Amino acid sequence: MIALGACMLGAGSMTADAQMKMDMAAKAEGAMSPARALDDMLSLYEHEAMGVVKEMPADKYSFAPSAAIFVPGQGVKFDTVRAFGEQVAHVAEANYYFYSTLSGLKPDVDMKKIATMTSKDEAVAVLASSFAFGHKAIATITAANAFEPIKGADGMHTRATLAAFAVAHGFDHYGQLVEYLRMNGMVPPGSK
Repeated sequence: MIALGACMLGAGSMTADAQMKMDMAAKAEGAMSPARALDDMLSLYEHEAMGVVKEMPADKYSFAPSAAIFVPGQGVKFDTVRAFGEQVAHVAEANYYFYSTLSGLKPDVDMKKIATMTSKDEAVAVLASSFAFGHKAIATITAANAFEPIKGADGMHTRATLAAFAVAHGFDHYGQLVEYLRMNGMVPPGSK
């Protein structure tokens, strides 16, 4: 329980620090635009995610948890778990999907090739490209269109909510990637 509390305090401190920096920027410049606020969120996530994907050695990109690494008889099922590299590809695909949906911009990559990546270099490059695309897409959000309904957003009905959901989705997978690093005896860059 103490460890959980310390972990929550640490996460809260990191979040509070990021929020204070954004608040100070807003005070210095006046009201922050929706694009700037959402882009700051994406930048925070991008920094954390790129650190993790660069940290994992190339020979571990095929790593996926299996029942063999847990206590015998634990009753875990891992037949549909993505490997580390597959997680990275999924996040890149999702970034392109979410950010193209909110902006109307066409992805600048062959989407079918993302799922067939086999190397760390390819995965790191396509994830970095998906973040660059995300920043470009978020720049299309204005105070006037941020909360207008958009079509094709799977229940995320505005540009602002879809941009925020894209970051939330990414952090979900970031948490999984962090665990993959730890299962391989590595400390994630954000924890060093």
